[in-house]
Amino acid sequence: MNKRIYLSSPTTHGEEQKFIKEAFDTNWVAPLGANVDNFEKEMAEYINIPHAAALSSGTGAIHLALRLLELKQNDIVFVSSLTFSASCNPIMYEKAIPVFIDSEPDTWNMSPKALKRAFKKYPRAKAVIAVHLYGTPAKLDELMAICDEYNVPLIEDAAESLGATYKGQDTGTFGRMGILSFNGNKIITTSGGGMLVSREKELIDNARFLATQARDPARHYQHSQVGFNYRMSNIVAGIGRGQLLHLDEHMARKQKIYQQYKEAFADIPALKMNPLNKDGQANNWLSCVIIEDGLVNPDQIMDALEAENIECRPIWKPMHQQPVFAGYDYFPHKKELDISADIFARGLCLPSDIKNTDEDMDKIIKIVRGFFE
Repeated sequence: MNKRIYLSSPTTHGEEQKFIKEAFDTNWVAPLGANVDNFEKEMAEYINIPHAAALSSGTGAIHLALRLLELKQNDIVFVSSLTFSASCNPIMYEKAIPVFIDSEPDTWNMSPKALKRAFKKYPRAKAVIAVHLYGTPAKLDELMAICDEYNVPLIEDAAESLGATYKGQDTGTFGRMGILSFNGNKIITTSGGGMLVSREKELIDNARFLATQARDPARHYQHSQVGFNYRMSNIVAGIGRGQLLHLDEHMARKQKIYQQYKEAFADIPALKMNPLNKDGQANNWLSCVIIEDGLVNPDQIMDALEAENIECRPIWKPMHQQPVFAGYDYFPHKKELDISADIFARGLCLPSDIKNTDEDMDKIIKIVRGFFE
């Protein structure tokens, strides 16, 4: 059996064990502790934002962000359609109404044109959740200008884009709040976990309060509002501290993988790599390709790779096409031009594991090229 080549699996280095050992040596194996405090501090310093709360997941971070904005039942939230469901599930937790926004072709991220049309129909929307898809920054200047015009806060879902920048500034630090994820397949991992970041201390203080079951400052257990068990554990945070030391290294390797694919497919007009934002620096978490030639479909390539024990995935199926969100409003990039649906139909995510050897990359590229030669 050929060795398994993964889409994007965890890569550890050893420093993680040092921080975990410190937690055991000091008996801080329960939730919270020095690793949590330091992981928050070190991550905030890395992305140059003053306040961060380490949480159990990126999904929990989005949920808390919406709670902090006092989202109510039937409030409207605009959210990228081309994303993973975690970006919009928390809207449903609060019984609010998601309105899905298409991608634009330049970066595959939220379309400013579609967002403008959505605001004309729903000028009293409560929030915008914009995703930086596959680690490529969205058109933040345009999106923020629209949000500012309607005085609606932007939540940046930077779960896939840690380390990426837009005009020199880290993704996740532009909106009123930003979301990070350290799931097992992300560019760095804590096995599972996330973070909420903001320039507003009060928001992050309130997030920590809500994330620890909203326990009031009293000697006894007293609660004046409903809280959540969303705080990151001290052990998990230790993994994150060790991983953060290698984020730049991971990102450089991801960027090299993207360039390897781009150069390998440069002479094949039918294959186009996922576009990057010319005003930013992607972290290239996943390298994706779209097939212009209708004679080949993504399933054929995925099947051929899987036959060689190589993991490959479809592009995210857009949320407006998901059965669970049937009937919710959707704004395409242009009328009768559904960009995200087209990307899903013709695209796929290529193996982007930073442990891929040159031989692994050659094998993947040879299989893909074989369909077009």
